[in-house]
Amino acid sequence: MLDQPTAPILTEAQIAAVIHITVPRDQIQQVMGPAIQEVIAAAAAQVIGPKGPVFAHHFGMTPGIFNFEVGVPVSSAVQPVGRVKPGEIPGTNIVRTVYTGPYEGLGQAWGDFQDIIEAQGHTLGPNLWERYLSGPESSEDSATFRTELNQTIIP
Repeated sequence: MLDQPTAPILTEAQIAAVIHITVPRDQIQQVMGPAIQEVIAAAAAQVIGPKGPVFAHHFGMTPGIFNFEVGVPVSSAVQPVGRVKPGEIPGTNIVRTVYTGPYEGLGQAWGDFQDIIEAQGHTLGPNLWERYLSGPESSEDSATFRTELNQTIIP
């Protein structure tokens, strides 16, 4: 289920600790969990975060390939450690909604959300990000998971 999308918003950049990942779509479940644990551990060890929900920032959507960063907001720049590097959630023009349901439904939710944005007369931008507001750490019932969807738009 998608909430009503927002009107266009200009977001402020937010610094983050990130790990860049490029993998075939069918490998996402194997790489996402360890990357999240690694980035949270680095931010916690440096006592700079996390200062908000875990996110995945996707750089375009090539069929069959995920090219993205997984990360957490932090209070100051992370010192590189292992795969963890400084990054950010961009300051840009977006439209936002919240999807409630299992992660397996995110692909359909993104398609529906992007259709709504285009039907409103906006042009989709080149990237998007998800913020995981509540998930398995909050409930065993995946129907209650909440994921914020942020789609860049071209003004």
